[in-house]
Formats: sequence, structure tokens, C-alpha cells
Amino acid sequence: MSDITDGSHSPGRQRRKVRRRRTEEEITRYRRRRAAVRISCGAAVCLVAGTAAWLGYEALQAKSSLEQARDFAVRSKDALLSGDSETAILAAEDANRYAQRARDATHSPPWRIAAAVPWLGSPLSATAQMSEVVTGLTSEVLRPVVDAGSAVSPDRLFLDGARIDFTALGAAAPILDATSEAMTNLDAQARSVDGTYVGAVDRARTQLQEQTAELKGLLENTAVAARIAPAMLGAEGPRSYFLGFQTNVEARGSGGLLGGFAIVRAEDGRVRVDDVASNRELRPDYAPIDLGPDFTRLYGQSRPTQDFRNSNVSSHFPYAARIWQSIWQQESGELVDGVIATDPVALSYVLEVVGAVTMPDGEKITAENVVELTGSTAYARFGDDQKARKEYLETVAGKVVQKLTGDIARPRALLQALGRAAGEGRLAVWSSHGAEQDVLAATALGHTVPDDPAPYAGVVVNNLGGNKLDYYLEREIYYTAGTCDGKTRTSTVTVRLTNALPAGEYTTYVAGMFDNPIGAPVGTNLTDLSLLATHGARLNRVTVDGRPTFAFTGSELGHPVFGVQVPVLQGATSEVVYELTEPAVAGEARVPVQPLVDDPAVTVSVPDCG
Repeated sequence: MSDITDGSHSPGRQRRKVRRRRTEEEITRYRRRRAAVRISCGAAVCLVAGTAAWLGYEALQAKSSLEQARDFAVRSKDALLSGDSETAILAAEDANRYAQRARDATHSPPWRIAAAVPWLGSPLSATAQMSEVVTGLTSEVLRPVVDAGSAVSPDRLFLDGARIDFTALGAAAPILDATSEAMTNLDAQARSVDGTYVGAVDRARTQLQEQTAELKGLLENTAVAARIAPAMLGAEGPRSYFLGFQTNVEARGSGGLLGGFAIVRAEDGRVRVDDVASNRELRPDYAPIDLGPDFTRLYGQSRPTQDFRNSNVSSHFPYAARIWQSIWQQESGELVDGVIATDPVALSYVLEVVGAVTMPDGEKITAENVVELTGSTAYARFGDDQKARKEYLETVAGKVVQKLTGDIARPRALLQALGRAAGEGRLAVWSSHGAEQDVLAATALGHTVPDDPAPYAGVVVNNLGGNKLDYYLEREIYYTAGTCDGKTRTSTVTVRLTNALPAGEYTTYVAGMFDNPIGAPVGTNLTDLSLLATHGARLNRVTVDGRPTFAFTGSELGHPVFGVQVPVLQGATSEVVYELTEPAVAGEARVPVQPLVDDPAVTVSVPDCG
């Protein structure tokens, strides 16, 4: 029996012990792995939390630096404009230092990785883009432009009275050209920064876009002035200009009927204005000039190159300028170097700066009353006595111009007022000198119809009644177009015209009709409404108040033109709808606003097919 082994040494029991040992080892390894995983997860969580905390801290620092850089940049610009070069330099240096800090914070590897995460990283990506713009603004624009000093400071640019410091302006021209080009690129970068889901970032983006746009306009205008103002203001010899006052209570393509004029003379930076005259001094039968076959086919019936009353039916100001130059040469024998146009609304902007003027009888003409006085009150005051009314308007214009060409107490404010008028098409300039005109044509001062294929809807009103009812005209313009899926797309231009003439008694001269072919009642505004459409556009249909209407067709500078005649009854609104097929082309859609009395509502919904 002693040879028989105990059951504990049996093979089965040994296998069970081995399995138990293996199981315990597996459990131990499993527990170790879990512990390791827990440690790894904890480390990962700590890493993520740490990275998030670091990014949050960096974001706050970047935001603070960007705000500081922006504030110092604005301070530098304001100091520069007021002639405080020392403050401008110091503020520019501070702006650059903070901009560099923001850029460094937003271009680290962790920041770039986090910014690349779709949607979630958009605030970081936008902040990094903004830091690039601000860094460029301070290093490529502000620091160089402070070297231009007095050339961008209106307070220093005017030496005495209204005479321009040509030396400073000419010396700064290369710097201004370079910084203007850099600012244009930075403005485009700022506008390309996408919106995010973080309100603070979006607000910063909007503020930056507003500031870059303002600086872009300032530098563009100053660079243009540096290139052409010295010669145009007589630095190289005397210059003369025909100054036309447009009466926009009777609409014409470039603004309003030529109601009066003056001759401006410039020499060595000083400007004087000869006596202002009314259009009673002009004739309706001058010798014509040739402005090309398209112009003749489109406008020839109204004899615009012969009759001053229709001399500016086109919205392309260089046409009116060449006609006015020809008219004055035939009147006086003098060939002027250029032409300027303005209107009562622009005069109101000037009066805000130079102050009221006093008429011989003591009446005050102010920024607040000049538009109403010249566009409405004068017609009621003088009735059918056109001679007396025109003499009154001549005196108003003469007083304003006299004050404008005297000592300029607030040159910066005056330039801002003139810039506002130019931006609205209420101040237009043409030069007979080709190089100068090339520069002007590319600016708001040129008031030109662009000869390019980008989407375009130029809505032009010409008064057909010979009355003054456009003082009461109110406009709405809507330009919409389809997607960019094909080579062409459908588009619609809708124009609503409201005749807001109040009830009351009016003279035939104000509310009647020079020629009433439709038998409309007094108070009806008969309008020739033209649409200058995108190059290559086709008109499918045009309706007036829902009824299909015949359209006159033509072409101007490559733009097809579609015109309809629209009677707008007193107190009523007429709606004109142009239905078009146009090329799906690249470019931002443009809807220029004809400078009349009203401030029209303009809505554009046209995708850029670039």
C-alpha cells in the first residue's frame, strides 16, 4: 500500500494547481495593465487638460496683445493725421511690439494643431489670421508711413491758407504708393477671416475689418493726391477747370441737370474761382463732338453734345466732362485742363466744416438747410421768376465756394467731407491730361462706368418731364442672381420708384411736364429708367408694375443697356423688374448709386463665381 501515491500527487490535481497559478498570474497582469491604463489615461487627461489650459492662457494673452496693438495703431494713425509725428512714431512702435507678441502666441505648434481641428479650432485659426494682419499693419504700413509725416497730415500739408505743400507731398509719393499697396493686400486678408462661434473673436474680426478698410481708403486717397495733386493744382504751371453745379432735383445720369457753373483757376497750390454763372449763360445749340458710335446710338436723339440740358445723361462722368469742356471752349475760346462736378448735398458736407454763409439780405445758409433751400424752397419762393431764382442760387454757390477757397481752419475735417462727397459720387473730377485721368478713373473721384466683366447693375434715372420732382423721388434697388453651377445664370434687378411729392399747390415749372406725351396729371414724375447690366447679359423680360413692357436697348462701355419709360404718379410707387440671363463670372457685384437727393436702399445677393 505504501507504494500507492497520495491523491495530491495525481496528474489531474497538478494540472488544476498549474491552472490556478496561471489564472492568478493573468489576474495580476490584468490588474497591472488596468493600473497602467489608468495611469496612462490619467496622464492623457492631465496632458489634454494642461494643453487646454495652456491654449486658454495663450488665447487670453493673444487677445490682449491684439487689442493693445490695434489700440496703439489707431493712436498712431490719429496722431499722424493731426501732425503729431513724435506720438505717431512711439505709438507705431508700441503697436508693432504687441502685434509681434500676438503673432508669436498664435503660431506655436500646439496652437497650429488645435487651430486645424474642423469647426472647434475656428476661433484659434481666426485669431492667428488676425495676428498676421495686425503684424503686417504695424510693420508694413504704420512704421513706414510715419516717415511720410506731413504728407498725410492735413494740418501740416496746408502751408498757409489753402496752399498745398507740394514738396512734402512729392517726397512722400514712393512711400505712400508702397504702403497703399500693402494696405490693400492687408485689407483683403482681413476681409477673408472667417466668422466663428465665439462672440469676442467675431467682434474683434469686425473691428479689425472696419479699421483696415478705413486705413486702406486713407492711404489710397493720399497716394493718389501725391501722384497727381501737385500738377493739377498748378505746381508745373497754371491750370483751369470748368466747375459744374448739378441740380439733382432734375435727374441726369451723372447726378442732375447742369444748373450753374464757374471757372476754377489753380497756380502754385493756390485756388481761386471766377464768378459763378447760371445755365442761362449757355445755349442749346453748340457744335457737336464725337464720343463714339455707341454713345451716339444710345443718346444721340437728345443731342447731348450740343444741348447743355442733356449734356450729362450718361452715368459715365468723362462723357459729360468732355462735353462741358467743349461747351466752354465754344463760349470763351478757353480749353480748360479739366472738369469738376458737385451738387447741393456735397455743399452741405462742406458747410458742416467751414460753417454757415450769409446772404446779402442776412439769410443764413447752413449745412442743415442748403439742400432744402436750393431744391425746394427756392422754387416756392420765386415761383415762375426763373431769373431771380437762378441769381439766388448763383449767390448761394458763390458764397460757399468763396469760403471754401479761403483760409482752411479745419483741413482734416474738410478733406473728410470732400472724401465723403466723392464716395457718394457728389464730387467728380476729370482731367484732360491722360496720365492724371488714368489715375482719377480708378478712384471714386473719376465717377466712371467700369469696362470689365464683373457683375454690374447700374440703375440710371433721367428726368423726362423737365420738372423738379426728383427732389421727392425715393429709390429701392435689388440685384439678385443664381448660383455659379453653369456658364450662365438667371438674375433679376428690381427697381422701386416712389413719388413722395406732398399734397399742395405747385407751379407748372416744378410739378408739370415740359412735354406730356402720356397725358399724365400734374405731379407725375416721368422717368427714363436705364439699366447698365453685366457684360454679355441678355434681357429675357422687363415689367412695369407686373405688366411686360418694351425696352430700348443699346450699349455703353461693353455693358448692355435696357431702358424703359416709367410714369410715377404723385404719392405712388412703380416697380420695374428686369429679368436677365448673365454670365456666371468672377468678381464682387457692383450697384453704383446715382447721386440724387435721396439715400436709396440697395440690396445685393449675387454670388462671386471666382
